Amino acid sequence: SMQCFPGLVLALSSLLGALALLQLSLYLRVPSPYGKHEERLCRPRSRLPARCAWFLQELPSFLVPALLLALRSPPRLEPLGCRLLCCLFCWHYFYRTFIYPFFTRGRPFPLQLLFFGMLFCIYNGFLQGYYLIYCAEYPNDWCTDIRFTSGLLLFLLGMGINIHSDLLLRQLRKPGEVTYKIPQGGLFTYVSGANYFGEIVEWFGFAIATWSLPAFAFAFFTLCCIGPRAYHHHRYYLKTFTDYPKSRKALIPFVF
Repeated sequence: SMQCFPGLVLALSSLLGALALLQLSLYLRVPSPYGKHEERLCRPRSRLPARCAWFLQELPSFLVPALLLALRSPPRLEPLGCRLLCCLFCWHYFYRTFIYPFFTRGRPFPLQLLFFGMLFCIYNGFLQGYYLIYCAEYPNDWCTDIRFTSGLLLFLLGMGINIHSDLLLRQLRKPGEVTYKIPQGGLFTYVSGANYFGEIVEWFGFAIATWSLPAFAFAFFTLCCIGPRAYHHHRYYLKTFTDYPKSRKALIPFVF
C-alpha cells in the first residue's frame, strides 16, 4: 500500500509554484494561443474539436484521485472533513469532464496545448489526491472550523459564478457559430473574465478549506494561468468592440 512522504508533497507543491511563475512569465505579455487568441497559421489537422479536447484534458483530474482512493487499503473514509474535501475536488472535475465539454461551443483546440494540459491535470490530480487521501490529518470537528466553513462557502460561490458565466457565454452563440460577441449579464456586468474570476475564487476557497500547501500552490497556479488570460480577453474586447463598456475591469470587480 502507498504511504505518505511529506518530502514528496513539499517537492511537488514547490514545483507547482515554480510552474505558476513560469506560466505567468510566458503569457503575461502574449496570450496562450487558443480560442480567440489562436494562431491563424495553425494547421487544421493539429487541432481537436473543443468538446473532445476539453473532455480528454480534464479527465485525469477526476480519474487520478479516484484511482488513488481505490488503491488505498483500507479505504480512506474518515474523518468527514477529509472526505468532503476530496469530494469537492472530484466534484469540480466531474463537471469539467462529463458536463462542461458537451455544452461548449469553443473553437478547435491545439493538440500541443491539449498535451500539456493533460500532463498538468495528471500532475495536479496526483498531488491533490495523494495529499488528501494519504497524508492529510484533520481533527474530527474540522467541518466546523472557520477555515473549512469559509473556504467551502468561497468554493461554492466561485463554482456558481464559473458555471453561470459559462452558461452566459454559451448563449452568445447559436450552434455552429464561431464569432465572438460581448458577454452580458451576471458578473460580466463588472468584469470581462467573470468565468475566470469564479474559478480563481473557487480554488482559493478550496485552499482555505484544506489549509494545505498543495491546495494553495494550485490556487496560485490558477491565478497565474488564467489571470493573464482574463487580462488579454479584456484587451481583445476593448480593441474589437467600439461599444464595449469602459467601466468593466479585466478580472477583479472595481479593482483590475
